[in-house]
Amino acid sequence: MLRISKLTDYGTVVLAHLAAADARVVSATDVAEATGIALPTVSKLLKSLARADLVQSTRGAGGGYQLSRAACQITAADVIDALEGPVSITECSSLDSHCEHEGVCNVGGAWQRINVAIRQALDEVSLQDLLHSDTGHRAPRFSFAGVPVTIENRPQKKS
Repeated sequence: MLRISKLTDYGTVVLAHLAAADARVVSATDVAEATGIALPTVSKLLKSLARADLVQSTRGAGGGYQLSRAACQITAADVIDALEGPVSITECSSLDSHCEHEGVCNVGGAWQRINVAIRQALDEVSLQDLLHSDTGHRAPRFSFAGVPVTIENRPQKKS
């Protein structure tokens, strides 16, 4: 199953909180309290996101974090790259492939095309799109391998 890690999911929540702050500097403690994610996890995520230049930090009194660029300019692919590394669904899909069967493999080319299509789809969904995907707004429209895709919003089940 293709699935992002819980840490990447949390990273998206952290970025969404910073995006909602409208360019204000927000402390890691404030992010942790607002999102319900443990402070050590938030701190780890913010450091990784800063290394990837998705957030910038300000030191000192009143310091904290803010997005490095607008939410519409940060893609789902950027977030995954920052927290998990480049999308690579098979060994031969990675840039530094070390598969010993590549020379005789009949399916590697197909997996590489699939990997490119997934990457393109992730590049077409911005943090801004993710922010609005479950707030009652229409889900973002994007293309997957050149085919337009619409995601239907489904009502959440009441517990």
